[in-house]
Amino acid sequence: MTLRELLDEEASHLPGIEPSTDDDGATTWSRGGRPFAALTADGSALEFGLEPVVAAAAIRTPDTTPSARGAGWVRFSPTDLDEPAADRAVAWFASAHRRAGPRD
Repeated sequence: MTLRELLDEEASHLPGIEPSTDDDGATTWSRGGRPFAALTADGSALEFGLEPVVAAAAIRTPDTTPSARGAGWVRFSPTDLDEPAADRAVAWFASAHRRAGPRD
C-alpha cells in the first residue's frame, strides 16, 4: 500500500474533506477551506497541520521533521511504510482533520 492509498482510504471515512491536486501532482486535503494535510507529487512525504503539543511529540518519531509550512506542521517521510509508519500517518491525518474542523 502507498501513502496515497492509505490516506485516500482514511479520507473516505471522515466528513467534509476537500482534496485537491495541483499541476505538479501534489495532493492537499482541506476541511472548511483549511488545508490540514499534503502529499508530495511523488508520494514520498506527507505534511500534517497538528496541534502544537501533538506536533512536538511527532517530530520525536522516526522519519519526521518540522515542516517548512510553519508552526504545528510536521513532515513525515517514511523510509518503509510498515505497520507503525502507516499507523502514525493515519493517526496524524485524523488529528489534523479534527484540528481543521469547525471552531466552537
